[in-house]
Amino acid sequence: MRSVANFYRDCQEAVGPQPPLDVVLPDSVGCVLAEDVVAPFDLPVADLAALDGYAVRSEDLVEANPEHAVSLIVTAELRAGDVEPMANIKGGAVRIASGAPIPTGADAVVALEHTDHGTAHVSIRHHPQPGENIRPHAQDAQAGEVVISRGTRVGSRQIALIAGVGRNRIRVHPRPRVVIISIGDEIVEPGQEARPGSVFDANGHALSTAIADAGAQTFRVAAVPDERATLRQTIEDQLVRADLIITTGGISYGSGDTVREVLGSLGTIRFDSVAAFPGHILGVGHVGDDTPIFCLPGDPVSAQVCYEVYVRPAVRAMQGWSQLNRPTVQARVDRGWTSPMGRREFVRVKLLGNPRTGYTATVMGPPEALLLSALADSNALAVVPENVTDVRAGDALRCMVLD
Repeated sequence: MRSVANFYRDCQEAVGPQPPLDVVLPDSVGCVLAEDVVAPFDLPVADLAALDGYAVRSEDLVEANPEHAVSLIVTAELRAGDVEPMANIKGGAVRIASGAPIPTGADAVVALEHTDHGTAHVSIRHHPQPGENIRPHAQDAQAGEVVISRGTRVGSRQIALIAGVGRNRIRVHPRPRVVIISIGDEIVEPGQEARPGSVFDANGHALSTAIADAGAQTFRVAAVPDERATLRQTIEDQLVRADLIITTGGISYGSGDTVREVLGSLGTIRFDSVAAFPGHILGVGHVGDDTPIFCLPGDPVSAQVCYEVYVRPAVRAMQGWSQLNRPTVQARVDRGWTSPMGRREFVRVKLLGNPRTGYTATVMGPPEALLLSALADSNALAVVPENVTDVRAGDALRCMVLD
């Protein structure tokens, strides 16, 4: 029997970061950088006005205050994008737009609100300090400086900086393409008419949502029956677009050897009994040309728990994340139960509290019952160690935070 830690390691070893890909900026959003972004020039390239106003010599306005205005001659006007060198004379002021280069001789910008908006002469009622309202040269970044480190997830704020240093393409670990296949004669699509013995495909929809939430691309395949030729053909068809395949169902000993036999002829997959509850029979390996595959239980609660414990960290590893696992907190449970000996149990709970006062974990439904309603009401999984069988009310357990 494999331990949870060992099977977790097996899942990590089955995958690896997606090979870096050079993409245009819009396609990089949500991906993890596979390179350092280096500033090719100083940013800003010169001292710039931080707002609209007048570029002045601060020494010319020593006498200016709200009760006394000082008049200066307006000698020129500068707009953002102007590159011609310009100087400001003693007793003069240059009308300047936000983002325009500061003229030589000026050491401050007076905001319009402190002036009469004059065009030939301007009255100013404020004594600025040197450097006031000026964005200094290279304040944002210096040429050769790493402005965003590899391993950073690209969002709108990072896009602004990458574009700001002139890059229109970037190397990232692309989002993996994950194919989800639900297996079982009894599975029907939600919205269809229920029939005796049928169950709706909760796994396909739930896992698609969870994987998309983790940042990967999802492709959900219609449920496949327990028929060898059909299952084999389905998996072979999906290999052309899959960076990872996830199956649910068809792996328990009571369901026959359909999945094991089919996958055994397509690649190398190891099926193990894992010392955990729920989800004690799991598979991991490769099919086709080394495409990783995870085989999860058919029970929807078991499948979701196993996804959180083993699959989600692997999906994040494929994207180049350094932080793979859900955050955890210590919480005191509201009631006791008997946990299976020798198995790490993951119990559906609702966390309440805060870091200052501590957290409480309300158990959702009987721990031994795999209820979808209890899972839907949960926001965490309380983890009971393998050597603990008697959990009592008030005991502190480590909880994986899901929301």
